[in-house]
Amino acid sequence: MDVFLQMDANFLLWIQENLRQDFLTPFWTGITSLGDGGWFWLALSLLLTVFPKTRKVGLLALCSMALCALVTNVCLKNLIARPRPYTQIPGLTPLIPPQKDWSFPSGHTTASFACAGIYWRMLPKKYGIAALVLAFLITFSRLYVGVHYPTDVLAGLIIGLLGSWIVYKLYRHIR
Repeated sequence: MDVFLQMDANFLLWIQENLRQDFLTPFWTGITSLGDGGWFWLALSLLLTVFPKTRKVGLLALCSMALCALVTNVCLKNLIARPRPYTQIPGLTPLIPPQKDWSFPSGHTTASFACAGIYWRMLPKKYGIAALVLAFLITFSRLYVGVHYPTDVLAGLIIGLLGSWIVYKLYRHIR
């Protein structure tokens, strides 16, 4: 095992042994389900498009999600084809059903930060900060439930924020 994979594995096992608690598991599995297929971010962004005052924010968040989904789910996951940690780390027990796609990078994290990055730039700060907090919670939930390596979620965070920055900059340039 290379040094990064060993650090990833050790961190996930540490979470499992030290942070997982029966009373917390429903909370974290609920949080992680908000990222399933990006449904929460899609719904919120579509809702924002209904109101003229937030229409641009919703549309840009949808564009950011689309760009990041192409990079993450269409390209990188299939190109890298990293197995899920629960298939590689002895003793790691996932708390949700097996995932159907590859592990790297985290799509939940990417979608979360693709939208949260736009919201943070374009909405009043209290809403942007709330979106970032939720994005971080979803990100941590992927580690808590044992379906991603830390490097998967770190890559997803970077891709999501970079995608949101690109979409925002393009919008500002065109405008």
